[in-house]
Amino acid sequence: MKLDSITLHQLSMPLVSPFETSFGRSVDRECILISIQSEGLTGVGECVADRDPGYSYETTGTAWHILKDFIAPLLLGQNIKDAADFQSRVAHIRGHHLAKAGVEMAIWDCLGKQQHRSLREMLGGIHSRVQVGVSVGLQDSPAVLVETVRKYLEAGYDRIKIKIKPGRDVGDASAVRLAFPAIKLQVDANSSYTLGTWETMKPLDLLNLLLIEQPLNEDDIWDHRILQKQLRTPICLDESILTPRHARYALEMGACKIINIKAGRVGGLSQGIAIHDLCLQRNVPVWCGGMLETGVGRASNLALASLPGFILPADISASDRYYAEDITRERFTLNPDSTIDVPTGPGLGISVDQNALKKYTLAELRLEPE
Repeated sequence: MKLDSITLHQLSMPLVSPFETSFGRSVDRECILISIQSEGLTGVGECVADRDPGYSYETTGTAWHILKDFIAPLLLGQNIKDAADFQSRVAHIRGHHLAKAGVEMAIWDCLGKQQHRSLREMLGGIHSRVQVGVSVGLQDSPAVLVETVRKYLEAGYDRIKIKIKPGRDVGDASAVRLAFPAIKLQVDANSSYTLGTWETMKPLDLLNLLLIEQPLNEDDIWDHRILQKQLRTPICLDESILTPRHARYALEMGACKIINIKAGRVGGLSQGIAIHDLCLQRNVPVWCGGMLETGVGRASNLALASLPGFILPADISASDRYYAEDITRERFTLNPDSTIDVPTGPGLGISVDQNALKKYTLAELRLEPE
C-alpha cells in the first residue's frame, strides 16, 4: 500500500456536557483526524491527544509536530505492508504513542477497504456487539452525582464508572452504591493518590466495586503492587501500561488484577492486541477504555473490544453521550441490553461527514512526498 499523501485536521469538538476528572474540567475536546491517501483509497484515524497535558504528556500540539516532522516523512511515497511494518518504521521515535496510534488506525482502515474486510474481522474479533458502560465525571455534589447516574441507568447503561479524587471518593461512591445497590460500579482515580494518602479511600473496599482504576502515579507499577496487597478490590491499571512490556511487568509483579487497554495509549491497535493476548494467556480480564473519541475512534474501539479477552464492559458510550453532532455520518446507539453494535463495513466501517469536519477544524495540513 503506497502512501500518496497524509492530511491532518486539528479539531475542537464541543461536548454535550462538561466532563471533569481529577486533572481538569473539559467543555470541549481537541483531537487530530489523520487521513491517508493510497491508490485512490482513503483511510482515517484519530489521534486522541487533547489540548492539555493532563492524561498524557502528549497534546494536539506535540502530536501535530511529531506527525508532520517525524512520522509522515518516514511513510510518504513508501509501500506500507501492514501495522507491523508501520511499527518497525517508527520504532526509533521514542514515546509519542498517541500520534503513532492515530496513523496506525488510518492504515488499518485503508487496508480494510483495500481487502473489503471489516476491522473486527482483521483483528480477530468474535463479538458482533460489545458490552458497554458509561463514565461519569466529578459532579457538584453526591446528590447531583446520584441523579446523573440515575439518568444513565434509565438510558440503558448497566455499568457505571465514576471519577474520584481525594475528598471526593468514599462519599460519592457510597452515595451511588446506596442508591443503586445492585449495579455494576467502578471508580477511576486518574493517579490522584499516593501510598501516603491511599488509606482515605480504604472504605471503597466495602462497596463491592468491579475495580479501582489507576489510584497511584501514572508512571508507577511498583507501588501499585504494594497497594494491591492491601485491597480486596481489584486494581486496574491504565496510564501505567504504555507497552506490552509494561503489561508483563505489572502482571508478573502482581501490581494489578485487571488492565484497561486503550489503543492510543499503547501506540496502536497492534500493541493493544499484544496486551490482550498476553492477558488472555494468563486469564487476566481486560476492557477497552475511552478517550472521548469521535465516531472514528469509537468505531476502532468497538472492533478492538470485540476480541474474546474483553470480558468487562467498555467505556464506549453511545455517540450522544458526548457529541450532539459528530464528524462521522454514522451514529453509535445503545441497544436495550447495554451493548453497541460493532461496525461491519470495510475498514472502520464509517464515513466522515465533510461538512461537520470543516465546521470543527481549527487547522488543516496536507503532506505529500517531496
